[in-house]
Amino acid sequence: MSTEVTVPNNGNVVRPSLNSWISDWFGDDLSSMFNGNFNRGITLPAVNIRETGDAYFVEMAVPGMKKSDFEIALENNVLLISTGREHQEESEEGTYTRREFGYSAFRRSFTLPETVDEQKIMATYQDGLLSVHLPKKEEAKKKPARTITIS
Repeated sequence: MSTEVTVPNNGNVVRPSLNSWISDWFGDDLSSMFNGNFNRGITLPAVNIRETGDAYFVEMAVPGMKKSDFEIALENNVLLISTGREHQEESEEGTYTRREFGYSAFRRSFTLPETVDEQKIMATYQDGLLSVHLPKKEEAKKKPARTITIS
């Protein structure tokens, strides 16, 4: 452990930082845990959003889930997609019991444009891909160009 105290030319005492003491006692791994982002292991699913002339599509890669794990809601023109999943496993071998459990969850929100027809929103989940279809209102759909004759 480094307990050196250095005295620079100006006479002020410089003490080692708490991070250097933690690093000396426990190694760099623990020190970096306190300095780093605690959410580093938590990841949000990748999302693709695309627009066509008739609709918007939100696609989210979430493998290993079930359709029943998702909750999709629309609140004040905001699309909310969330999930919460608990996993428990227990096995007994002789006099030992092994229990493992985990919980994973995320919540994503997307502000929808006024052009979305909220009554026709649909969602599907297949092969690890959640797809939300957000159709546009009729007045918002792109219409083909029309030729106007000059009189």
